[in-house]
Amino acid sequence: MEWLSAYDYGIAREILQRGVALIYLVAFISTLNQFRALLGEHGLLPAPRLLGGQGARGPSLFSRIGYSDRKLVAVCAAGIAIAAVLVVGLPQAGPPWLPLAGFLALWGLYMSIVNVGQVFYGFGWEMLLLEAGFTVGLLGSRQVPPPQTILLLVAWLVFRLEFGAGMIKWRGDPAWRNLTAMYYHHQTQPMPGPFSRWAHLAPKWWHRCEVVGNHTAQLVIPFLLFAPQPIASIAAGVVIGTQLWLVATGNFAWLNWITIVLASCRISDPVLRWLMPWLPAGTGARAEAPIWWIVLTLAGTLLLAVLSIPALRNLFSSRQLMNASFNRWQLGNAYGAFGSVTRERIEVVIEGTEDESPDEAKWLEYGFKGKPGDVSRLPRQFAPYHLRLDWMMWFLPLNGLHQRWFHVLLTRLLEADARTLALLGHDPFAGRPPRFIRVLAYRYRFATAAQRRGTGAYWVRDERVLVFGPLTLR
Repeated sequence: MEWLSAYDYGIAREILQRGVALIYLVAFISTLNQFRALLGEHGLLPAPRLLGGQGARGPSLFSRIGYSDRKLVAVCAAGIAIAAVLVVGLPQAGPPWLPLAGFLALWGLYMSIVNVGQVFYGFGWEMLLLEAGFTVGLLGSRQVPPPQTILLLVAWLVFRLEFGAGMIKWRGDPAWRNLTAMYYHHQTQPMPGPFSRWAHLAPKWWHRCEVVGNHTAQLVIPFLLFAPQPIASIAAGVVIGTQLWLVATGNFAWLNWITIVLASCRISDPVLRWLMPWLPAGTGARAEAPIWWIVLTLAGTLLLAVLSIPALRNLFSSRQLMNASFNRWQLGNAYGAFGSVTRERIEVVIEGTEDESPDEAKWLEYGFKGKPGDVSRLPRQFAPYHLRLDWMMWFLPLNGLHQRWFHVLLTRLLEADARTLALLGHDPFAGRPPRFIRVLAYRYRFATAAQRRGTGAYWVRDERVLVFGPLTLR
């Protein structure tokens, strides 16, 4: 059974387990800070209403014990504690089942949240985190060598993630095929970062090179993850390098960070020590794994391989699905991102006033933490933290403004609900309820170098449209 033991991947196991645990930590902290305002008892889309009606979309503790904001806090606290212990690496020093138990607990707790999270938890990186946690738990502790089959399953996960994204682009928007997609992407992506404007203002030849690089990294390089060393390590390095570029030029929650962590599964210890000679030696066990652990990991390998068969078919389907789960446990999923590119950036702006007459009122704008608003504000870096309300505001012009959660949001702003206001970056009324609010839409573009010098603004906005309002509680 010697072939099952990947003795040269001890450092990779440390990166995988601690890295995935760190992202779970961020996810639970994000949930603790935002879930109650978005989906709590008095949230925009209350989870109790969902559970009392159609029910959760999959297994969830809340389906059995009922939902309350206190129970949500308890679930998040447990998740934060378990994730923090795994980040430190304490369970990894124990028997091989101990890290597995920790990651299975994280998987179950976070799945309980995702399955009642409705549109606010409908992102591909939620299911990616669930599948990654379940898989890396099977790598065991330092008492056993990393199982070769589990490392290959992690590589298969990276393959589905990258190749799936590449195929959804190639089959989707023609801008990806004619190499013009990056003319727009940096400006129209959901939440630009501090370097997005700089990236957008690069010459068009560079944007075409970006698209070629993207196609290479997503459609060619993933196959090399299964090549012998050092080719596999080089392929993983290319994946990591392209993801770091995306980290530098945007805010995609933890999508890029978890891809970086998972891609490390194909970087062997000799390669890592050649790159970083200061790394400690002896991070992997040299003893053979007990037979019960070998049987367990082989059973886990078989389970995940079978569950991912639908995702394999999906990769080569002319009707490829993006970010789809084929079972209730969200394992063996299909992934993909940005199959189409938005050409113009339309931002929804909410304004309020305390004046008696809306016709002669002084209107003040609510500010969000991440999404563009004030044209003079430099976009900030938030990833891997996920600003869920800001992301949903980006989808509004694409999916239509008449969505229940948005109507409730406007009501909460008229009520000056403290928990809802905490989700925003700026409340122009300092906690007081406005008399009226209204909803506007603008076209946003990054300021050119000349416009930036002349006005000091990072954005230019025009084509102002009053969408609806003024609205009042009365």
